[in-house]
Amino acid sequence: MDKIILRDVKVKTIIGTLPEERTKKQSLKVTVEMTLNLKAAGETDDLMDSVDYSEVEQRIVDLGKISEFFLVERFAEEVSKICISYKRITRAVVTVEKKPESMKNSKSVMVVIERSGT
Repeated sequence: MDKIILRDVKVKTIIGTLPEERTKKQSLKVTVEMTLNLKAAGETDDLMDSVDYSEVEQRIVDLGKISEFFLVERFAEEVSKICISYKRITRAVVTVEKKPESMKNSKSVMVVIERSGT
């Protein structure tokens, strides 16, 4: 199956369980791998036969603007719902990366989830 991948979408959001994480926005990097059939789009050269990935990107950024989730896992779940809401997308793999200040020995933490459409 074919894929569209948005890599390292920069998102600013309130996220985390520590009190200091609840007061200022942090940066996340979101990568989404969306599985869909792109044969028609490749033949017709028509966006209507694909998914407007700039729209998907904007919806992810907008989610960050309004969300105040505690867990990276929850943010990833909501991003997967955005992707799967497009009828052409049959599967989404979402990776969300965060560099928590509380972690001194790791570059970052990443959550990866995979969800399928109905």
